[in-house]
Amino acid sequence: MSWFVIQKDLPPRKRAVLILLSFVLPIVLWSLVSYVPVVWHPMMEVTDPGDSPYLEQGQLIKRDIFDQENKRLLENGDAPIAGFRANPVYLPAPHEVLVAVYTAFKTPPRRPSEPWLHQSLAHSIRVVFYGFFLSSVIGVPLGIFCGVFSFFSKLFEPFFEFFRYMPAPVFGALAVAILGINDGPKIAIIFIGTFFQQVLVIANTTRQMDPSLLEAAQTLGAKGPTLLRKVVLPAVAPTVFLDMRILLGWAWTYLIVAEVIGTSTGITWFITQQAKYLVYENVYAAILLIGVIGLGTDMLLAWLGRNLFVWSGGKRGPFFQFLHELVTGPWDEPFTFVQKRRERNACN
Repeated sequence: MSWFVIQKDLPPRKRAVLILLSFVLPIVLWSLVSYVPVVWHPMMEVTDPGDSPYLEQGQLIKRDIFDQENKRLLENGDAPIAGFRANPVYLPAPHEVLVAVYTAFKTPPRRPSEPWLHQSLAHSIRVVFYGFFLSSVIGVPLGIFCGVFSFFSKLFEPFFEFFRYMPAPVFGALAVAILGINDGPKIAIIFIGTFFQQVLVIANTTRQMDPSLLEAAQTLGAKGPTLLRKVVLPAVAPTVFLDMRILLGWAWTYLIVAEVIGTSTGITWFITQQAKYLVYENVYAAILLIGVIGLGTDMLLAWLGRNLFVWSGGKRGPFFQFLHELVTGPWDEPFTFVQKRRERNACN
């Protein structure tokens, strides 16, 4: 089977290879830049300053300055500088970053009043959680209503379409004035950055629902709230859940901007401080940890979706099967119309 097939999935083994390569290739490129001098090593690390009056051992200088200073020293009959090619301090090697992922958690802050890395991460996770939770509590129901009822769509969506083009960070000054300098404005920025997009995306997802499901339910006598509860919600829930997973990534992208509003806190503060101290391996380690947390959260939500939305192709695990058996009636009853319709289509 070809690797390039239009609108068809690849076999499991090929999918696994490509998923692995998506992570391996950037690491290989990073390793080449870090460990192979001919690829990109624009600096020279001084191992012996020779007779140079202003260079010290371990200092990084540009290669052209290194060559010019050596030329001057040799012309004057002085001892030349010795050194080897190196990358700038802001580009540590992969092994240095991996070590920093471990050591950054063990290294105490330089000042007793400053937070540890794990405290900074926990603070950032709380800010993202509260901002996205508030956005979802209001945005998901409103988005579904906009997708189902023209009344809500015409009432809210035109303004939301206008408002979503305003960058959330521009409201930082107002958020600080209204909510203070602590976590309030940070949560508000994440809320603003995700809420309006969330309503519009979920409204569009709801409109993509198969109309035959509504027709089948109406034929069986369902109307009004019953249609919404037993047909619309089960039909759109898997896709809405996927939309929320994507929108959660947006919340993390707003975090860095949000955390510099008011008092600098969280992982953004940690990254800024480590950059000031020129400990760039800790900067990369913190960025890597954000990615690991985000990817881990997404994988957890994907697993949760497979167990919750079994009528859309998922499979319920033992724990969820146990919960299902405890609440069999309430769990299955809302999805009757969707399941019947899908089973009928499968048979045809």
